[in-house]
Amino acid sequence: MPNLANAKKALRQSKKRAQRNKIVKAEIKSLRVKLRKMVEATKVGEAESVAQVLCKKLDKAQQKNIYKKNTVARYKSRFMKKVNALKKG
Repeated sequence: MPNLANAKKALRQSKKRAQRNKIVKAEIKSLRVKLRKMVEATKVGEAESVAQVLCKKLDKAQQKNIYKKNTVARYKSRFMKKVNALKKG
């Protein structure tokens, strides 16, 4: 346990931020699963709309330093590749 007042405050802040980040990551993960299931079921229109929402959430998470830039780029690249293949075929 921290002894100094500023260390106590830093611990409180980090717990609060970790909780907030956990919520955002869980939401993004559920959207990724939802998108993957739609791609497997070949639902083009719904997959596109979920992909758009997921893209926006990932960009927002990157801005707030929840995810790193390359991680977001990798996720977006992979799911857009699947959605675009679904549109073509």
